[in-house]
Amino acid sequence: MKIGDVASAVGKGLAAGLVGTAAMTVSSSLGAKARHREASTAPADAAGKVLGVQPRDAAGKARFSNAVHWGYGTSWGAVRGVLAAVGLGGPAGSVVHWGTVWGSGLVVLPKLDVAPPVKEWGAKELAIDAFHHAVYAAATGLAYVVLDRRSA
Repeated sequence: MKIGDVASAVGKGLAAGLVGTAAMTVSSSLGAKARHREASTAPADAAGKVLGVQPRDAAGKARFSNAVHWGYGTSWGAVRGVLAAVGLGGPAGSVVHWGTVWGSGLVVLPKLDVAPPVKEWGAKELAIDAFHHAVYAAATGLAYVVLDRRSA
C-alpha cells in the first residue's frame, strides 16, 4: 500500500463524512422535531471541555455547536477512508465505522460529564441514538463507494 493510496482514501473519506454528516443532520433534526426536543449539545459541550472553549452567549453556543457537529462528522469520514484503504470496504466497513463512531461517543461523552452513562439512557434513547449513527455510517459508506468508483 502506497502513502498516496492512503491519502486518497482519507480524502474521499472526508468528503464522504461530510455527506454522512448531512444525512445525520436531517435524520436527527427530524427526530428531534417529531419528539419536540432540542438538538443535542453534548458533542459541542465535550469539545468545549477538551478545547477550553466557552461561548459567551446563546448565538455563540449555536455557532460553536454547528461547527463541532460538521467538523466532527466530517473528520470521522477519514476513518472510513482508512478502513477501505486497509481492505475493509463495503457494508462490513460501514458496520465497523458505525460501531467505532457510535461506540466512541457512548464512552467519551459520559467520561467528559456531558451525557449520562449509557446504563441510564434506557432502551428507547439508546435505539434512537444508534439509528441516527447508523444513518451517518450508511450515508458515509455509500458516498465513499460512489467517490471511490469515480476515481477508479
